[in-house]
Amino acid sequence: MVAPRSSSGSNPGSDQCSNQEISMNKSEPLIPGLPDEVAELCLLYLPYPYQALVRSVSASWNRAITGPSFVLCKKSLSLPLPYLFVLAFNKSTARIQWQALDPRSGRWFVLPPMPCPKPACPPGFACASLPREGTLVVAGGVRSDTECSMETTFVYRTSTNQWLTAAPMRTPRSFFDVGNINGKILAVGGGKDHYGSSITAVDCYDPKKDTWEAYAPLPGGLAKYDSNVVGNKMYVTEGWTWPFMYSPRGVVYDPDDNTWQEMRPGMRDGWTGVSVVVGGRLLVISEYGDCPMKAYDPDKDTWRYVGGDRFPCEALRRPFAASGVEGNIYVVACGLNVGVGRLSECEAELKVEWHLLPAPSAFRGFSPSSCQVLFA
Repeated sequence: MVAPRSSSGSNPGSDQCSNQEISMNKSEPLIPGLPDEVAELCLLYLPYPYQALVRSVSASWNRAITGPSFVLCKKSLSLPLPYLFVLAFNKSTARIQWQALDPRSGRWFVLPPMPCPKPACPPGFACASLPREGTLVVAGGVRSDTECSMETTFVYRTSTNQWLTAAPMRTPRSFFDVGNINGKILAVGGGKDHYGSSITAVDCYDPKKDTWEAYAPLPGGLAKYDSNVVGNKMYVTEGWTWPFMYSPRGVVYDPDDNTWQEMRPGMRDGWTGVSVVVGGRLLVISEYGDCPMKAYDPDKDTWRYVGGDRFPCEALRRPFAASGVEGNIYVVACGLNVGVGRLSECEAELKVEWHLLPAPSAFRGFSPSSCQVLFA
């Protein structure tokens, strides 16, 4: 019979050495020559994505950056800033790449690759974000080799600069839309394969619980999708295809009673392009002509054109991906050139002022599939 080892172990000197090392690590300054309070302020002002990267510098830096007091202090100082995250793909090489743009400096950062199968078709994914949480959700997709839809869910967090594989969707789907309603991600429509019939089942992802559950199904399949969330309602439309050949269909999801309703005729008929929501207002960048932008008036169920600068369609060529936050409209175009539109209202007239952020020449072959704004 072997007697159990005491808590001091067979080598008391070894444990004493370990305790001394732990004590030294705890007392080790974050930055030599500076008080820890000053050093923490230096770490607080590190911009994205460097805070996640410097966690590997030392154990003391990792403890400081991941500690709850550090996170609370960063939020209280309003240090998280909006960054534009773009899912892009190269048509000639089929390369998929996530990139983040700092709109203040015009600097791009390449994200770690998603843990997805390489032969995946980028437009098959659906992307949504929880902006203030710095969380990006990518769902579904289709494999290019088998043309079968996927049920995968990937989650990216700016705090760690890493992707995680989350709970799979209940229904494999591709070429569909998702929307953030009250912190939950609603997956709508799509097909089981590229040529399959539309899916009417609707699934909802809870990022806090990492679970999917069924919601009220769509009243019918839609052929082509664009969607957005205004307030707490999700609006889904087939959208127009130029030239105007048919009247589109559109539906609205109300989470209060878990029901779908028909979209109002004025909203449905005027939804003629890529949508973006800024300040609770729904806008559309039209896909025809010189891409005029218009805003929806819910009181009159009509659309009105936005004044100010003309959309810079010479520099921003289709396809578009759009997002908006804090009065700004972000449009990512072919080659990943970005247009930033500042929306303002004076005497009940909406105006926009456009500013261009040309992309590096290395992005010339890329096209955007989705763009999301996250605070980091």
